[in-house]
Amino acid sequence: MPFKFFQSILPREAPFFDMFERHSETLVGGAEVMSRMFAREEAIQEACRQISTFEEQADQVTREVLHAVRRTFITPFDRSAITDLISSMDDAIDEMQKTAKAITQFDVDHFEPEMRDMAALAEQGARLVREAMPLLRKVASNHAKLDQITEQIVHLEEEADNLHDSGMKALYQRHREGNAMGYIVGREIYSHLEKVVDRLEDVANEISGIVIDHA
Repeated sequence: MPFKFFQSILPREAPFFDMFERHSETLVGGAEVMSRMFAREEAIQEACRQISTFEEQADQVTREVLHAVRRTFITPFDRSAITDLISSMDDAIDEMQKTAKAITQFDVDHFEPEMRDMAALAEQGARLVREAMPLLRKVASNHAKLDQITEQIVHLEEEADNLHDSGMKALYQRHREGNAMGYIVGREIYSHLEKVVDRLEDVANEISGIVIDHA
């Protein structure tokens, strides 16, 4: 009887995998809207509003995960791996919101082709993160697929770096004759887009660490 009582009051394993998957859905939602905005398939103000909504939803999931880590006796991975993974995912959607805020702040109504392509790469990266989340439930049997996904995200980040460099060069050439503000604003947008993809690479690195420790 005492042992059964002790079992009943122990914190049970929280649904971490469900929460990871929920967060990845917000990540994809924000990235999809951002990509459509840069492709001029979504009105800027409406897109920024939607990105903010997805970011708020992601923050809520992050809080749930961090709360569960503190209260749960049994966790599927090391506690630091759980917090680092969810934090890196949250950082990625935070950067999407910062991108949207910069666009709103500077009344940007024109996007460079390289910006559009970087946003499309961010969407691909977010979709790959979403694909990876269910596979974490069985890391040992899914390690090869997880390795493949993380490699794809790393390659996307390399592509984004190249687009950033070529875009910045074109931006300088276009504005060097006196439109300094146009260059400054464009550089700000490029910087945020680069950070979005960088943060997605951070997620890939966290996944790789989990695979190494648990496969």
